[in-house]
Amino acid sequence: MYSTDRIDPVILGHILGQHRELHSQLLSMRAEFTNPDLPDAQRLGAVREMLAGLRDYLRTHFEQEERGGFMEESIARMPRLSSAVQKVMADHPGLLAELDTLLETIGMRDISPETWAEATRGFAAFSDHLLVHERNENAVVQEGYNEDLDLAD
Repeated sequence: MYSTDRIDPVILGHILGQHRELHSQLLSMRAEFTNPDLPDAQRLGAVREMLAGLRDYLRTHFEQEERGGFMEESIARMPRLSSAVQKVMADHPGLLAELDTLLETIGMRDISPETWAEATRGFAAFSDHLLVHERNENAVVQEGYNEDLDLAD
């Protein structure tokens, strides 16, 4: 049995699982965007599908956070974390908008070298923003549960 002051192992497993999946998707996308070859129609279609899948996954992840759960529990345990939680939640619309912009950039048309370069820069910026968001989220959960989630910074 675990202490009620510690994070529930089911919650911890859920958090870690979602973050591993996000990082896996980011790594796959990064491989596509760092490929120096201009994508052909088939590869571009695959990149679009991967981006759309990432967006759907993030939307669901964010909705779960916003409905309550471990972030809300962190506030209940340490009310002073309320502003940090609100800041983390405030990132959600902007991160989804970055993906929407990226999807528009690589739209349903052939892609020029300039457009691909713009998309590559856009993905790099999005990836950086998401990783900062995840670090901030992890910090709130770790502090709220006084638990080291053993996540790399």
